[in-house]
Amino acid sequence: MSALSRGRHPAQESTPDLPTEAYRQAVDQADIAISITDPHANILFANEAFSRVTGYAPTELIGQNESVLSNHTTPPALYKEMWSRLSEQRAWTGRLLNRRKDGALYLADVSISPVVDAGGRTSHFLGIHRDVTELHRLERVVRNQKLLIETAVDAAPMALALLDQQGRVILDNQEYKKLVSDLQVPEPAHCILDALEPAWRSIFTNDPARCAAFSGEACIDRLGGRTRWLSATVSPVDLQSDCADSYFCTTGQPGLLLVISDVTSLRESRERDRAAALRVALTEEERTAAVREGLSAALFRLDGPMNMMASAIGVLRRRDPVVAQVLEDALAESRTHMEELRNVIPPMPREIRLGINLNEILRDVLEISTARMLAAGITVDWRPTGTLPAVQGCPLQLRMLFKALVDNAIEAMNVKGWNRRELTVASDVRNDRIVVTIADSGPGIPAELRHKAFEPFFSNKSSGRAHLGTGLSRAQQVVSDHGGIIDLVQSPGGGCTALVEFRVDGDPI
Repeated sequence: MSALSRGRHPAQESTPDLPTEAYRQAVDQADIAISITDPHANILFANEAFSRVTGYAPTELIGQNESVLSNHTTPPALYKEMWSRLSEQRAWTGRLLNRRKDGALYLADVSISPVVDAGGRTSHFLGIHRDVTELHRLERVVRNQKLLIETAVDAAPMALALLDQQGRVILDNQEYKKLVSDLQVPEPAHCILDALEPAWRSIFTNDPARCAAFSGEACIDRLGGRTRWLSATVSPVDLQSDCADSYFCTTGQPGLLLVISDVTSLRESRERDRAAALRVALTEEERTAAVREGLSAALFRLDGPMNMMASAIGVLRRRDPVVAQVLEDALAESRTHMEELRNVIPPMPREIRLGINLNEILRDVLEISTARMLAAGITVDWRPTGTLPAVQGCPLQLRMLFKALVDNAIEAMNVKGWNRRELTVASDVRNDRIVVTIADSGPGIPAELRHKAFEPFFSNKSSGRAHLGTGLSRAQQVVSDHGGIIDLVQSPGGGCTALVEFRVDGDPI
């Protein structure tokens, strides 16, 4: 028979056999409890470690059945399973509740392997025995602490989410799960972080400590639902990896802990007060703009006749110089008065450009226009995108811009006999642009008037069928000042749609 057929490696042929006594000494001096029994579990050998665990001397154990250690409280089904596996000559591992010689109970982690003789029969059983009472206690302590923490976390009135370095939520609570359902987004944590700091992923990867500065309030807009204001506290956390290759590593992996509180009711109360103040400010600015536009219109219309008079004076000077001089003096006096009138035109308000969320601007405009829309029987479909990147702009001017568009839409639909009165306001991000759509279900605007609608002082109020176009010249100027574009198109279902686009990076389109 070859060495391979006897189960020995060829390299071992030159190795002398290990003395039997060496095997015995190695087993006897091993620091783990070992016992050898006959097929009926009668103890034939027990090492010193076995005696230390059980409290019995080896001489007291020899000849005893292993059942001498049993506390007789281990479920019979466990013993049945154990003997079933051993009878099939398969190893069994499990935990048994045993009793020491002094009566103290301990939990034993037992591994029993059948020893099969040359005839294929089980001649002995080899048992390895470990006292895991303290380990079991610590496991239960950890489990109880985990349950306590989970219970406390789930009972917390605020939402909690722990993110790993890949941005995956690895721990959350019931309040966070409610946010998932309420906001109808896969990960509210990502939406909040996107709103607080769009570059959070890169910062988290390269410098996790900076993430603590992300804390703040985020506004999450929902399609067809109530806008939510969420206050988030962001804390970097050092997580320890559970991979084997990280056993000797002293550094962990960064994580982010988000503590999220719903402050919607508080913000709504503040927003109502702010909307009231904003309504007053916009009303005052509209009044001033009306004066500005009225005076500018008067001067614009006077310029034409006065230019004609200047031409006539030039012709008259050759025929009747005296009369021409009188008219020229009168014309000069008129131009002086016109210049004085031009100097009293209220100037445009000066604003500091800020980072602005256009969703907030649109919400302000809709809030201010609510009473007028209700009076006209107009229903509003508000379709904001969840989070918008900020654009640099002047808040008051942008509010005036969108209010002018909403006012035009209201006037277009608020005509006698017009039954379908629906206003759709939507925001979206398309490539590198923010697109705002304001669509009405009014009569629409003829194609030949779409470009005229942006001319200064244009109004089509005399027509009962066309869109009015009032104030669009001023709206176009605001859009242009912000580097955007504005256009009027026919809505697919009828009516007029105003499209306003701004680049995210603020560059002119």
